[in-house]
Amino acid sequence: MAALRALLPRVRAPLRPWLCCPVQRSFASSAAFEYIITAKKGKNSNVGLIQLNRPKALNALCNGLIAELNQALQAFEEDPAVGAVVLTGGEKAFAAGADIKEMQSHTFQDCYSGGFLSHWDRLTRVKKPIIAAVNGYALGGGCELAMMCDIIYAGEKAQFGQPEILIGTIPGAGGTQRLTRAVGKSLAMEMVLTGDRISAQDAKQAGLVSKIFPVETVVEEAIQCAEKIASNSKIVTAMAKESVNAAFEMTLAEGVKLEKKLFYSTFATEDPLEEGMATHSSILAWRIPRTEEPGRL
Repeated sequence: MAALRALLPRVRAPLRPWLCCPVQRSFASSAAFEYIITAKKGKNSNVGLIQLNRPKALNALCNGLIAELNQALQAFEEDPAVGAVVLTGGEKAFAAGADIKEMQSHTFQDCYSGGFLSHWDRLTRVKKPIIAAVNGYALGGGCELAMMCDIIYAGEKAQFGQPEILIGTIPGAGGTQRLTRAVGKSLAMEMVLTGDRISAQDAKQAGLVSKIFPVETVVEEAIQCAEKIASNSKIVTAMAKESVNAAFEMTLAEGVKLEKKLFYSTFATEDPLEEGMATHSSILAWRIPRTEEPGRL
């Protein structure tokens, strides 16, 4: 951790477990976890909340924390009442990076043979939407973890960065790939090669962050967004997420072809598609000026 702390300003106060809430019985109690806190949020308890909770280590991502995160994600994925998940940290740090203390003794053989960091990818395979609510430092593995989420909301004092170059290595959990796709080659190259951080405002301007909120409200805003998502059809939401993610993996022609197939498949779901269309068409009619021809958008 010495190398990690050398990259950060000194933090005097410990992080507060400020989101510790009672968990409903349908989900494993947070008491079973050492490094995270879990809860169900929202008026209908349809939002899963996961808070990283290693305050003394600035939420450094150790193996134990990632294992618990994966366990919580699996539980929320299998919970039919949950439609979306919010992932957050503390007010001082979302996550300040991977746990360097665990990494420093690794050899190439250890990493290659053991698939080092391969278990971090579980988050990317969750079908339900995940919103990262980021306050404070999101550096190295912390930035990579946030980028694995589907939406990033940032507190106004959040900082993002990939400082691995400063300790003689490079991002290893998708940082060079997802950051480049999010902010473009030039800014990504500058951040990766210099280790410099960017502010929440610069991150939003570059397209890394969706919205910025005051530090004390960003988590609640993320929960409200998750509630809105969770109110929609879960299976159609999963299809929409799959289609958007495909845009990063496929050519335009391939992506449009997949989108069309998924669009067709929504007509075979058990959700009330016809009723939904009828309801929303009447709502749209109220919003279209009377001078415009009805039925056209």
